Amino acid sequence: MASKLRARDIMSGGARCVGAHESLMDAAKMMRDLNVGCLPICGDNNRLMGMITDRDIVITCCAEGVDPATVQAGSMGGKLHWIDADADASEVLRTMEDHHIKRLPVIDVKGGHQLVGMITEANLAKNLSDAEIAEFANRVYATAG
Repeated sequence: MASKLRARDIMSGGARCVGAHESLMDAAKMMRDLNVGCLPICGDNNRLMGMITDRDIVITCCAEGVDPATVQAGSMGGKLHWIDADADASEVLRTMEDHHIKRLPVIDVKGGHQLVGMITEANLAKNLSDAEIAEFANRVYATAG
């Protein structure tokens, strides 16, 4: 990985949030329209407060017989990991590997702590060597022994 790359160099910009008070149905429609499988959840102050995946909606709502139109997205936000836009690329990789995550929100800490983008596996694939991709996959997808 190029040593001078920062999170902002790797990310896809223009990340859109689902509001914490919007329904899971709204989140699902937004995912469909944006062709993504994950959305950041933002609170009333427009600050990042969680992440929701299409799988979260299916497993914790639909599969339980709950109407997704009746559940607020903010209720789904679990443990949140993010990275500063100025963080080194190696810190991005380490964060994703350490927490076994495939999507990482990018926050511009100096710019008012705003969400500025997302880093996904596809972003990493464009910036990692084959050996780094293999190591990343091994660490993120490895099951506990």
